[in-house]
Amino acid sequence: MNDSDVTVHYWAAARAAAGTAEERLPAGSLADLLTEISRRHADRDRFDDVIASCSILVGETPVGGRDHATIRLHPGDTVEFLPPFAGG
Repeated sequence: MNDSDVTVHYWAAARAAAGTAEERLPAGSLADLLTEISRRHADRDRFDDVIASCSILVGETPVGGRDHATIRLHPGDTVEFLPPFAGG
């Protein structure tokens, strides 16, 4: 792990699509991170589709509809990808 890395957590279907529950990588913005994980998992069926359907949290803050390029990431940040869950 590099001191400038962020930690990415994939939950449920996102974990299955990525083939891993967690990875660490450098990223300056959420847009950069999304580009990098798409590149890293280009060989995984449905990865981009599953990630596109996920809610994203940076730390404990939901990203919502904000422009991903404007969301700065800092060393040690955690980014979580939560797919829609069925049930109630």
